[in-house]
Amino acid sequence: MTYFEDLEVGTVARFGLYAVTREEVIDFASKYDPQPFHLSDEAAAKTHFGRISASGWHTCAMVMRMLVDNITERRQAGLGSPGLDELRWLKPVYPGDTLRVETELLSKKRSQSRPEMGSFQSAVRIFNQDDVLVCTMQSIGLIRVREAQAPQ
Repeated sequence: MTYFEDLEVGTVARFGLYAVTREEVIDFASKYDPQPFHLSDEAAAKTHFGRISASGWHTCAMVMRMLVDNITERRQAGLGSPGLDELRWLKPVYPGDTLRVETELLSKKRSQSRPEMGSFQSAVRIFNQDDVLVCTMQSIGLIRVREAQAPQ
């Protein structure tokens, strides 16, 4: 199990492969972001996208799946997240793309009020199959401390 004490600032992790399908793009957009360029080839052709593209929120959902799979695989003592900062959708994500994630641990801090947990901030970068950066964000994670009674 990976705990707060095991995190090292500066660590870079690369993981995930998520194949973006047309069916999933349309299904997600139909439910959560029904803008025409996410649903119709004809509508998308009239925009700067040129063809159906995934919703940025769908991109975030795909990234979340890869993050959770990585946390589960690494057996991280995660406690969720209070949020993220600086979300940017840099390039469109299209059906047929394959996404991957790169994270860099920027900082970590033990909680003063909750000694059983700490927080950490990571730069999250998402690339497509051509190593084009399509999305960035800064995530904040909460994680258990191995020994809550240990001095801070």
